[in-house]
Amino acid sequence: MRYNRRMVPNAPPHGAIAHVAINGDDLDRSRTFYERMFGWTFTPWGPPGFFQIATRGTAQPIAAFQQRRELIDGRKTVGFECTVAVDDVAKALKLGAELGGRVVMEPVTIPGVCHLAFIEDPSGNVLGLANYAV
Repeated sequence: MRYNRRMVPNAPPHGAIAHVAINGDDLDRSRTFYERMFGWTFTPWGPPGFFQIATRGTAQPIAAFQQRRELIDGRKTVGFECTVAVDDVAKALKLGAELGGRVVMEPVTIPGVCHLAFIEDPSGNVLGLANYAV
């Protein structure tokens, strides 16, 4: 599906960094670290072990916090996970593969949120590709 502003008026444009997630093994310990370090607040949202993060002084979520996972079998996702908005997830995956990337998760739909897939760039960095026209 192509991005359509009439369908999703606040959807980020193609190429925008649209989502950042922090992965953790011990969610309670990591939450305490970020709460005390930066004053962030964590609100449960969606599946178990998934939270939206807001910074001090705002209720608007800026990122997500979630249980660590393996997008690539045998390799834990480390660092901050970035998702980029695209007009068409399938086309973006195809182009990424042509440019030397590797698809690590085929497209799925998160109802009411986006169509999402993950690709590994030629340097081994994994990034999400999301189309918010759902």
